[in-house]
Amino acid sequence: MTKRAVTPPGLHTVGPYSPAIRAGDFLFISGQIPLDPQGGLFSGPMEAQTQRCLEQIKEILAAAGGTLKDLVKVTIYLVDMKDFDAVNRAYAAYFDLEPPARACVGVAALPKGARIEIEALAYLPER
Repeated sequence: MTKRAVTPPGLHTVGPYSPAIRAGDFLFISGQIPLDPQGGLFSGPMEAQTQRCLEQIKEILAAAGGTLKDLVKVTIYLVDMKDFDAVNRAYAAYFDLEPPARACVGVAALPKGARIEIEALAYLPER
């Protein structure tokens, strides 16, 4: 099995890690917090923060030759579970009738003071 990092041009990270690792037919996408194009924390309504995280995941998937339809598992981390409904509203707009499996976990804190972080796993069979 081969393993390689996937790093889309211009995507920022907040530490010493790869945005994603392709291992065989799987793409492991690191947790994405909502970052603006300059790498600062994106602020705004929770719906917009959720959209920003998912757009970053779309960029990573595209760099690996995939789309959101290739996701098989998503984990969402929230600092405040009161944001759950807002996150669901934004999240639902990105997926059709067969969304990936998902978990949502309440946490005490996230990097850079973010309120949300989303990580994902995609299945991308070698074509």
